[in-house]
Amino acid sequence: MPVIMTEGAFARPGTSLDFKTGTWRSERPVHKHATAPCHKVCPAGEDQQAWLAKLQENHPAEAWARLVMMNPMPAVSGRVCPHPCESACNRGHYDEAIAIHGLERWLGDEAIRQNWAYPVEKGPMRPGHVAVVGAGPAGLSAAYHLRRRRYKVTLFDSQPEAGGLLRSAIPPTRLPRDVLDREIERILATGIDFRPRVALGRDVVLEELSRDFDAVFLGIGAGRSRHWDVDGAVPADLREGLGLLREWLAVGAVPTPNAVVIHGGGNTAVDLARVMKRAGVAEVHVITASGLPGPDTDPDDVLNVVPRELEQAMEEGVVFHPHRTIQRLIMRGSKVVGVEMVRLKKLPNAKGRKSRIAFEGTETVLHVDMVIPAIGEVVDPDGVEALLGTHDYFTADPWGRIADHERVFVGGDARDWTRDFPGGTVSAAIGDGRRAAEGIDAAFQRLTPRLESRPDIPFETLNLHYYESAPRLRLPVLPLDQRNDSAEIEGGPSAGDALAEAGRCLSCGNCLACDNCWTLCPDSAVIKTVETASDGSHYVFDYDYCKGCGLCAAECPCGFIGMIAEP
Repeated sequence: MPVIMTEGAFARPGTSLDFKTGTWRSERPVHKHATAPCHKVCPAGEDQQAWLAKLQENHPAEAWARLVMMNPMPAVSGRVCPHPCESACNRGHYDEAIAIHGLERWLGDEAIRQNWAYPVEKGPMRPGHVAVVGAGPAGLSAAYHLRRRRYKVTLFDSQPEAGGLLRSAIPPTRLPRDVLDREIERILATGIDFRPRVALGRDVVLEELSRDFDAVFLGIGAGRSRHWDVDGAVPADLREGLGLLREWLAVGAVPTPNAVVIHGGGNTAVDLARVMKRAGVAEVHVITASGLPGPDTDPDDVLNVVPRELEQAMEEGVVFHPHRTIQRLIMRGSKVVGVEMVRLKKLPNAKGRKSRIAFEGTETVLHVDMVIPAIGEVVDPDGVEALLGTHDYFTADPWGRIADHERVFVGGDARDWTRDFPGGTVSAAIGDGRRAAEGIDAAFQRLTPRLESRPDIPFETLNLHYYESAPRLRLPVLPLDQRNDSAEIEGGPSAGDALAEAGRCLSCGNCLACDNCWTLCPDSAVIKTVETASDGSHYVFDYDYCKGCGLCAAECPCGFIGMIAEP
């Protein structure tokens, strides 16, 4: 029997529960787990906000476990990734971006030091044996994520040790070999069968692998240098950048002309420039078509290198010539004595696409003794001729599937870039390996893999009144006079500094359990839960009594609450 409501009835026990003020509502609050900008741009697919939240709670082992669900090599990527997540970080609009690379590196180092176990599924092995060819970052990632899903994996590599370009092309000043060795050892120890000194095309052929295994992942990299000349002119002593860097890592020596130009705009060009400068080359110039970071450079036109590596190279005396290319080689016989460079600018063509145009009258001459191209590499077709055809790279979908070749997958530098999935970095290769593992898993289970889709959260959605300004973590860097060819130049944070830096995260798009909605709701229509709710928060809206005032959404610091029209 309904309660008859009178002015005095509100004092009767339970009568307030019969007065369901939710019927007044035209809008209702909802929880929206949006994609933080750091997560959206991460090539490896990391959800930085999620593992930073675990660090904020002082649970570093749980933070690392969440991180390696996507990226099994944080000690490596924390050192060598350009970290576009930091450029996208919403905190950068408030004061300074979170030093995500430093925290990622610290977690990776802590996992090695404390021997935290990788989160591999327990239980019997699933049917399906996968061959992974190439033990670089793409292959290691694919092998790990397959093993994590309880598949049998055999990893092949032509070299005696795993690592690929991590070992053969990145200087120890950026990536110490003991760190690389330990992280790879721990990944292989999850149960991956590693077979070194097995080269595709020499010791094994693709047809054989396709016959003997249920799926094949190709992480073979791009091992053949691009042809380079300037109007047909090629110096007699031409050496290419990646080959020289590999030679230096192998034997410890590089050419030492009086002045050198390195033509390129990637990490190989910058690494080699720094090596040659330390080797005693008086003038080291880098000529690149891209621009240097700054307000006058479009984000899609910035030099594709780790920003802090660029700054350190400039400190060490490397001279950069952005938005330029070599227009003419000045030769004496077959030997270079100078280069003529010209300024470039990106302008739209008739179809509206931007392309770089050389500007007549901007020519400049540099007197140098050597020119080294570092313009990238293409796939070596040996062993994959039928699959590659006349292309420089493999074309694949987001899961690495090659059209018309069932259960043959590809990733890393061997994959052609797409707008949504660019390559050329260690993190991109790691992301390729993970998605390929998801694709292989889906193929074995006859499922269709799907990409995560969450709405983006803009900076304007955040309520910054609840955050205090705090300086960004500064990592220690070796002084110029102490830098050599072996000591790591940038150091890592202490445990205290790492936890303090994690505390600066704005938790974009995800509940941080601040109690604002629960405390401020005038109708007590937000219920606090002990167990985590299905949306990842500790709060549930009681729509019987919520009037839709929107106060909870307005006061939510991290944009986790939004208002929608009442259905």
